[in-house]
Amino acid sequence: MDLIDKEARYRTLIDLGIALSAERNHNRLMEKILLGAKEMANADGGTLYLTDEGGEHLRFEIMRNDSLGIAMGGTTGQPIPFPPVRLHDEAGQPNHNNVASHCALTAATVTIADAYHVDRFDFSGTKAFDARTGYRSQSFLTVPLRNYEGTVIGVLQLINARDGAGVVIEFGAEVVPLIEALASQAAVALDNQKLIEAQKTLFKSFISVIAGAIDAKSPYTGGHCHRVPTLTLMLARAACAAETGPFADFRLDEDEWYELEVAAGLHDCGKVTTPEYIVDKATKLETIYNRIHEVRMRFELCKREAEIACLEGLLAGAEPAEVLTARRDATLAELDADFAFLAECNIGGEAMAPERIARLERIAARTWTRTLDDRLGLSIDELRRRPEPPVPPPAVEPLLSDRPWHLIPHETPVDVARYEAEGITLRPLEYRYNLGEVYNLAIARGTLTAEDRFKINDHIVQTILMLKALPFPRTLSRVADWAGGHHEKMDGTGYPRGLTRAEMAVPARMMAIADIFEALTAADRPYKKPKTLSESLRIMSFMAKDRHIDPDLWRLFLESGVWRAYAEANLRPEQIDAVDVESLLGRRDG
Repeated sequence: MDLIDKEARYRTLIDLGIALSAERNHNRLMEKILLGAKEMANADGGTLYLTDEGGEHLRFEIMRNDSLGIAMGGTTGQPIPFPPVRLHDEAGQPNHNNVASHCALTAATVTIADAYHVDRFDFSGTKAFDARTGYRSQSFLTVPLRNYEGTVIGVLQLINARDGAGVVIEFGAEVVPLIEALASQAAVALDNQKLIEAQKTLFKSFISVIAGAIDAKSPYTGGHCHRVPTLTLMLARAACAAETGPFADFRLDEDEWYELEVAAGLHDCGKVTTPEYIVDKATKLETIYNRIHEVRMRFELCKREAEIACLEGLLAGAEPAEVLTARRDATLAELDADFAFLAECNIGGEAMAPERIARLERIAARTWTRTLDDRLGLSIDELRRRPEPPVPPPAVEPLLSDRPWHLIPHETPVDVARYEAEGITLRPLEYRYNLGEVYNLAIARGTLTAEDRFKINDHIVQTILMLKALPFPRTLSRVADWAGGHHEKMDGTGYPRGLTRAEMAVPARMMAIADIFEALTAADRPYKKPKTLSESLRIMSFMAKDRHIDPDLWRLFLESGVWRAYAEANLRPEQIDAVDVESLLGRRDG
C-alpha cells in the first residue's frame, strides 16, 4: 500500500470516527458507516446489516452498488426487497451457510477472493442476482460489528475491491484491520445511538405514565395531559411549515422538537400535588365528601326539636293546640325553605348577591343542641387544631359556623425565597385551606374559595419547581420554562410569573393556546357542558384581542386549520358546528 494511500486511509478513519460519534440520525449514521468503509477499501458495493431485537435475524439496513447504481435503505427511502438473514434454522441450528450469518455467529472477519470459487458458503443467491443484472460479484469482506459488551449487533459487508485502474481485486491484508477498526467505531456509535433512543423512549413512556396518572386522578380531566401535547405539536408543525408571515423563519431542530415534546408532556406534572377533591370540587361544601349531609342532619334535628316542642306544649296544656301546631308547621316550613336555599347555594350555580349573603348569615345564626362530645373519634391532626377547652354537651351551637379548626395551616413554611429566585409572583395565602361552612357557602361565584383557587393555580408553580429540580441535559434546559408558561398572558396579567409576550418563548405561547382550546372543548368537566367549536373559537378570538393569547399564533391556529384537524379527532360530533373563520380573523363582520 502506497504511503500516501495509507495516510489518506488513516485520515479517513479518524474523520469517520469523529463524524460517527457526532451523528444522531440513524439513517445518516448508516450511510456514513457504509460509504466510509467503501471509500477506505475502494469497494464497488456494500451492505450493512443490523440484528433484530430478538437477535435471531440480520436485517438489511442499507445497500449501495456504484456499478449498478443501486442505493437502497438509509436516507433514500427506497426499501430493500430482501428478507432478513436467519441466524438459526427452524431446528435451532446455527446458520453457517450464509457468510453474513456466519460472521455474526462467530464474530470473525471473513475475506473471500472470489465467491464463485468458494464451497464453504452458499452464494447461490448472489449468483442469481448476478445472472439477473449482468454483474459479477467477486471479492467479499465481511466484518462483525461488536459493541462494548462484545455482542455482535450487525455485519458490514463490502463487495469487489478495486485497484487504481478499476480492476476488481481481493481485499488486501492492509485494508482489513482498518475496516475492522471502522466497524468497531461504528458498533460503538450504533450502540450509543440505541442507548440514547432507549433512554428517550423510556423517558417518553415515563412522561406518558405521569400524564396518565394525573388524568386518572380525576375523571373530570381525563385525557387533558395527553391532548394538550398533541395540539401543541400540531400548532408547532404549522408554524414550521409557514412560508410567509411572522413564522416564516420559525424552525425547530431535532433536539428542539424533543424538548417541546417533553415540555408539553410534563406541562401539568405539578397537578400530582393538587388534591382530588379540589380538582373535582363540584359543590362549595365538598372536601373529601360533600358536607351538605352534615348540614342536612342538623336541619333534621331542628325539625325534630320543633316536633318535640309542639308535643311537650300539648302535654302541658299551656297554649291552645292550634297555636302550637301552627307554630310547629311554620317552623318546619321555614327549615325546609332554608335548607333548600343552602342546598342551592352549595351548588354554586347562582351568584351570591348581598341579599343572599344576608339570608345565609341569618340561617347560620339559628341554633341546634349538640348532646354528644364533638371531640370523640377525631384524628390527631384534628385534635391539634382544636386546642381550646371542649364545650361539654348539651351545647347550643349555630347551624353553620366558621370555626378556628376550619383554618388548615400550611404543612411546611412556604419557601418564599425560592419563589422569588424563580421569578414567581404567585404567592400562597395565609392558610392552606379554609373549610369554614359560612365562608364556603358565601363563595361569590362557582365552588372554589380563594385558597382552593390558589391550590389549583399552584400546580403550575409546582410544575416549574419539579422540573427545575431535574438534572436535564443542555438540550432540555428550557423544558421547565416552556412547560411553566402556559398560564401566562401576553399582557403580563397571567401567572405564575406575570410574563409578557416578549418575555415568553414561542413554544410556551403555543402551549397556552393548546391548553385553553382543550379546556374549552373538553367534554369531561364537572362544572360545565362542552362548548361547541364555534363557541370555543369565538371566546378565544376575544382573548386574542385582549392580549391574553398570542394574536399571531392565534391567526396561524385559525388559518392553518389546526383547530379543524384536532376537532375531527377529539371532539364529539355534536360539538363540531359551522365556523366562520373569515369573521374570526376580522376579514368579515360576524
